[in-house]
Amino acid sequence: MIRESPIEPTRELSALIQAQAAEIATLKARIAELERQLGLNSSNSSKPPSSDGLKKPARVSSLRESSGKKPGGQPGHGGETLRQVAEPDKVINHRPEVCRGCGAALTPDAAGDYAARQVFDLPEPQPLVVTEHRAFSCRCEACGATTRAAFPEDVKAPAQYGARIAAFVVYLLHYQLLPEDRLVELMADLYRVKLAAGTIAAMSRNCAGRLKKLGSHR
Repeated sequence: MIRESPIEPTRELSALIQAQAAEIATLKARIAELERQLGLNSSNSSKPPSSDGLKKPARVSSLRESSGKKPGGQPGHGGETLRQVAEPDKVINHRPEVCRGCGAALTPDAAGDYAARQVFDLPEPQPLVVTEHRAFSCRCEACGATTRAAFPEDVKAPAQYGARIAAFVVYLLHYQLLPEDRLVELMADLYRVKLAAGTIAAMSRNCAGRLKKLGSHR
């Protein structure tokens, strides 16, 4: 009687196990992706609120302990009253064109005293301000050597973003916890800046590096 070699069943079993393991990994990845898609809504992604449908996103409870007080201004608290400033940034003059008594035309020269009301608002979003640094070369009349001026230490590339926009991006990303895709949209909408994910990551790394240096000097 010829006995079957135990080697072949072992190889077949090993191949079957590997195939099943690969299939399980694929299914796990698919399940994770589906769960991620089902969990996305307007509160944790760039999806508009209309895409949430009838299902409302779960409210995130505050981590602060309750003070027992009602929300809003508390009794006895004076609050902050918006007051007029002595030097407004912009003045728009309004003058009547006709007399309300007889209907005669009124000229600007007829204007006397005025009443003033001030509106506090955000400035209109503007494109980024581009500052060009020019490093000139000068030739010495005494020896003939040519010397080029040095660029500022933080100006390292032919074209780069400045410190203010980097600080603003890092603040929104890490302190306000704005998702990266929504941060990209915000910068494009307000300042017409098309930031790439790699640029945002570089700004974060540079900021972390500066903070690390400051911490080591203390």
